[in-house]
Amino acid sequence: MARARKSKILSRPALERRLGSLRRGDKRIVFTNGCFDLIHPGHIRYLRAAKRLGDVLVVALNSDDSVRRLKGPGRPLVPEGDRCEVTAALEMVDYVTTFDDDTPYALIKDLQPDVLVKGGDWRPDEIVGADVVRARGGSVRSLPYARGYSTTAVVKRIQKAKV
Repeated sequence: MARARKSKILSRPALERRLGSLRRGDKRIVFTNGCFDLIHPGHIRYLRAAKRLGDVLVVALNSDDSVRRLKGPGRPLVPEGDRCEVTAALEMVDYVTTFDDDTPYALIKDLQPDVLVKGGDWRPDEIVGADVVRARGGSVRSLPYARGYSTTAVVKRIQKAKV
């Protein structure tokens, strides 16, 4: 893995320290999370839009165990380390971390982002951690959903093609 991509993948404590330093430099921290199992154009459009909301984009990926609990025993298709590497390779992503819980609530409390973002399939009042971000004056955004793109749909097309 290239050094630049690897330096974007941080543990929770390392990311907390890095964001603290960036925040002291008046950088606006944007946070999003998800499985990002198979990166597709919908993800790319979403992450580009998220990055435009601030200076630093943090993407928190569900761990493999977390994905299995949320999506079922056949997922993730791509292991956690590989998902981190692919996500970190995207130019709009500044930092990548993982979390093992079913939701990123504890991570959001630790990182204290300025902007919390999810896709349009989430209403702002349903976004986990919105209360934390709003309590410190931050904003919560639900970005437009890119219709026609989903990892689940890709998996179904692959399964159908095998028949």
